[in-house]
Amino acid sequence: MNYKGLLALLILVLGIQSCSDNSRPNYQYFPNMYEPVGYETYADSDAFANGIEAQIPVEGSIARGWEPYEYPDTNEGYESAKANLTSPIEISDAHKENGKELYEIYCAVCHGKKGDGQGILMTREKFLGVPSYADREISPGSIYHVLMYGKNAMGSHAGQVNAEERWQIAQHVMELRSKLVK
Repeated sequence: MNYKGLLALLILVLGIQSCSDNSRPNYQYFPNMYEPVGYETYADSDAFANGIEAQIPVEGSIARGWEPYEYPDTNEGYESAKANLTSPIEISDAHKENGKELYEIYCAVCHGKKGDGQGILMTREKFLGVPSYADREISPGSIYHVLMYGKNAMGSHAGQVNAEERWQIAQHVMELRSKLVK
């Protein structure tokens, strides 16, 4: 390369460099690769005729991990669950131990650690009339149903404990009941 070519190249590089302004961003090629496009779950979209068609689950689909519970939230559903619903998990020390731990977290404040209805909220008269397990005819199915939907003053615990944990609590409650009935 001769002297004139080198000089022209130097002038060109200095000219381009002098035009840059560090206070403004440079040009972006393929901006979608750098700037994420955030989509909201149920936001309108131009991609589909009704705006959100592809974002709605298919009719009749079931969320992963969810299992249908076929007993209705009625007195008849309670009685049916009490008579017919059986636990799909085996009775074991590990399940009873986990059930005991969950019971002490969610249930003992009202029902008492022994299941006698003398939990701390009962003794402080925050809730009155919490029954002892010895005074009720219960089964694992009825316990599961009450944990699922709630009954009387007791609310549902389906949001706090999953299906397996409800069965574990039922195992522990039946063990407490057997100690109270003697």
